Amino acid sequence: MVKSMAKKPDLFPGTLDMLILKTLTRSPLHGYGIALSIKRLSDDVLTVEEGSLYPALQRLLLQGWVKAEWKMTETNRRARFYTLTAAGRKQLGIEMSQFEQMIAAIGRVMSDAQEA
Repeated sequence: MVKSMAKKPDLFPGTLDMLILKTLTRSPLHGYGIALSIKRLSDDVLTVEEGSLYPALQRLLLQGWVKAEWKMTETNRRARFYTLTAAGRKQLGIEMSQFEQMIAAIGRVMSDAQEA
């Protein structure tokens, strides 16, 4: 008997930035907190690895969509906390709109495929 191993789905290209920005609308967080929040809110479906998260955060910093400052965590560790900027809020709106259009388009193709 072959046991199938359920693989967690990969993020759609370009959605990591949007998920990070959306996560930061709730409160400033350090990188590990961002990853935990995404995992928790997705009911453990989405896992953001460090190798993807920190380059994305750096990219968002360079774009001016987030800002960062060093603070102490609740466990008394020094960590970089990220905060959404006004430009980041605007970008989040753009990305959410594009994402919704993409999901709607995929939905139309999939519903048409079922009828054919």
